[in-house]
Amino acid sequence: MRRSIKPIVTVSVSALFISLSACQKEEQSSKVPAETKQATSEKTSTVAPVGNSLKNVYWGDTHLHTSYSPDAFLMGNQTADPDTAYRYAKGLPVVHPYHKARIQIHTPLDFLVVSDHGEFMGVIPNILKDNPVVANSETGKRYKQMFAEGKSIEVFGELIAQVNKVTPANPDLANEEVSRSVWGEIMSAADRHNEPGKFTAFMGWEWSSTPGGANLHRVVVMKEGKEKGEQFIPYTSLDSDKPEDLWKWLDNTSAKTGASFIAIPHNSNISQGLMFPLQDSDGKLISKEYATTRMKWEPVVEMTQIKGDSETHPNLSPTDEFADYETYDHLIAVEGAEAKNMFTDGFLGQLSPEDRELVLKNKQQIAKAGDYARSALKRGLAVEDRIGANPYKFGMIGSTDSHTAMASAEETNFHGKMAIDSTPGTKSKDVIPGTPGWDMGAAGLVAVYAEQNTRAAIFEGMQSKEVYATTGPRIQLRFFGGWDYLPSDVSASDMVAIGYKKGVPMGGDLNKAPSGKAPSFMITAMKDPVDANLDRIQIIKGWLDKDGKPQEKVFDVALADGRTIGVDGKVAPVGNTVDLKTGKYTNTIGDTQLATVWTDPEFDPALRAFYYVRVLQIPTPRHTLFDTMALGIDPKESGNPATIQERAYTSPIWYTP
Repeated sequence: MRRSIKPIVTVSVSALFISLSACQKEEQSSKVPAETKQATSEKTSTVAPVGNSLKNVYWGDTHLHTSYSPDAFLMGNQTADPDTAYRYAKGLPVVHPYHKARIQIHTPLDFLVVSDHGEFMGVIPNILKDNPVVANSETGKRYKQMFAEGKSIEVFGELIAQVNKVTPANPDLANEEVSRSVWGEIMSAADRHNEPGKFTAFMGWEWSSTPGGANLHRVVVMKEGKEKGEQFIPYTSLDSDKPEDLWKWLDNTSAKTGASFIAIPHNSNISQGLMFPLQDSDGKLISKEYATTRMKWEPVVEMTQIKGDSETHPNLSPTDEFADYETYDHLIAVEGAEAKNMFTDGFLGQLSPEDRELVLKNKQQIAKAGDYARSALKRGLAVEDRIGANPYKFGMIGSTDSHTAMASAEETNFHGKMAIDSTPGTKSKDVIPGTPGWDMGAAGLVAVYAEQNTRAAIFEGMQSKEVYATTGPRIQLRFFGGWDYLPSDVSASDMVAIGYKKGVPMGGDLNKAPSGKAPSFMITAMKDPVDANLDRIQIIKGWLDKDGKPQEKVFDVALADGRTIGVDGKVAPVGNTVDLKTGKYTNTIGDTQLATVWTDPEFDPALRAFYYVRVLQIPTPRHTLFDTMALGIDPKESGNPATIQERAYTSPIWYTP
């Protein structure tokens, strides 16, 4: 990939630090020690918190499962409930549901969504608690016996077969009384832990559509509290596995109850090309109505988490040297998935016979353009050029998808995806057939810019797409786009105010370029105070060329350690200080801060485009290095790299002629 050979302006100044630190004053105050958090009331506060018009960054997890999710319960989490999840996120010590040790998050979160699966929500615990509504059914009795015999994975297989539409839904497991009761418990826990100005607890659930093993899951988040939520029961993929039907339910329920929702797609990387399609669920070309409806309900996408990174894939971005990051290719499939006829129905017929055999035999994902965020953003430009609306104009977030009730994204403090893969010894084994725990990544987090730490403000931040994703570290990042930024603006004491005044933040739009001008972008990044230094800032540009074909290019715009772009367009690696024998690294390479104002040197005002920022850390140990060290084995035995370069991704800024 040829990069522009232009001087890179890298700024590391005290004025920048002061500006960002001032804006984060309220945010930092929310990260109080665990002992202080413990003394606070768990009831919803009635005191209105003070807002910051220049906005603070708040860190959270919008995708977390507890023992109320059937797969979590059947895979070792029988005790960590929503209350446990909120206490862990707030920084309190809790007991791990599998190995029973006391654990604690290193840095507390600012907000959390407990998002248990809507499908069979709370059914398995109720069977084992002898709730007669479900325990006395034929299926309930059989499941209780299977669980007693240690056959919980077999029970999980039966449940996922129903979600995959391989077998019909079992009426013994669908009970409105149980669903309403469990949903009520989840909402009550959120209201108890919600503390406006200190910690935000959202209500939500996961709609887990997986037709034939293709992941189309969405996490549904509600802005309001229990007074709205008790007016409905969560919509599930057992009601319908079509996203269009979910959106219709959201529209109807919002109109009926006054509740506000967003739906967040996740794990597009294992969607078999279906998360960001060119056709709808009926095989028809995407219409303007489809595009506008999708963007109404799905303003952000979770594109990094435990089950891999969904930014891009080396097969889709072959000239991007950093594309192969936490690549995950295990499908959520069971034997018999082909019964759905998923490869021949409508727009699902995308695989060659050879790839089809590979998927069915090995449950292995084949990367396609509809699977990854970057290619989806490019698709969005092409669709908009055709119909006048962009179905993939989304912001980028990360979250964990942990099923332990622990929002753990820290490499040194990672508790696995499921409870059963939470120890070095069990991570080497399959979580489900063909999927070892070591293949899971310790990721991710969502950063939301909002005026205050409340449900309304953070929800608004997600709707406006002023959000970004990280793979775990809390890199502080600002990204503005406009037409008049000056190099001196990035080091001004009022840099953030200048950013908003002269342009738009991440998630925003630039329209109709002034004559003779190219867009300029102001970017500032600071390392996580307790994590590694930064390697570089990159801008990823996507655009439609004059023939209407999507293109992409990666620009290195700020480099640590005084490096420059060579005449060949390449940049020397930052280095690697990780000691594979001790698992330690040093911050003797990289920079604590990087900042720049960059102007697109290849801008064509006639062509649609988007720009987003990717910030890379210096190499640090992956969680598997610590495990193999503890086990006294070669790091290569994990089947994963010993070191990784963690990163952050902003929401894009779009340009429309």
